[in-house]
Amino acid sequence: MQNAKPLPSYLVQRYQGWKATSYKENESWYRRLAEEGQHPRAMVISCCDSRVHVTSIFGADQGEFFIHRNIANLVPPYEPDGDRHGTSATVEYAVTALKVAHIVVMGHSSCGGVQGCHDMCSGKAPELEEKSSFVGRWMDILRPGYEKVKHIEDESERKRALEKEAVLTSLANLMTFPFVQQAVEGGQLSLHGVWHNIGEGSLEHYLPEEGVFKAV
Repeated sequence: MQNAKPLPSYLVQRYQGWKATSYKENESWYRRLAEEGQHPRAMVISCCDSRVHVTSIFGADQGEFFIHRNIANLVPPYEPDGDRHGTSATVEYAVTALKVAHIVVMGHSSCGGVQGCHDMCSGKAPELEEKSSFVGRWMDILRPGYEKVKHIEDESERKRALEKEAVLTSLANLMTFPFVQQAVEGGQLSLHGVWHNIGEGSLEHYLPEEGVFKAV
């Protein structure tokens, strides 16, 4: 592969620093993880956004979270004959092979993917409507969510509501997977929705009995 290049020097330096400190201080733990395999308690589905650092937010150690990241933390509906199997395959592995006890869907403030969906659905981003747009076709998953919030007059409030609809859409779509539904109804798995405000560092979780997100 002629187009690949060695790592940038700053990444090499950071790796060497990690190897000499964090790894060295916890070498026995890393070796145990390698020998015994992974047994994460939870799967976290979060956005690709570089500002959302799931392990830091929850203070998680290596081996504790099985993490999947994609644009706008979306889970597509169960479609065995579809073409969006990356996220679906991760969910399947987490539930059927790793037997995680929890799946947490984490949305966040100022989400670029949600912004794209908002602009596309409101007619402001025709380029995302093109069949060749991978982002646009992925954000089609959230179109039903936009329909639920488009009546909100204030644009900033509408976008924030859509960020939370992305979480709820993913939770609803998770239940269309037979193995997820079976595990939830059997009491082996629980689903959770959270929304993170990056600037404030706050976290809200969805309370289904009230139908709202509230601060934890």
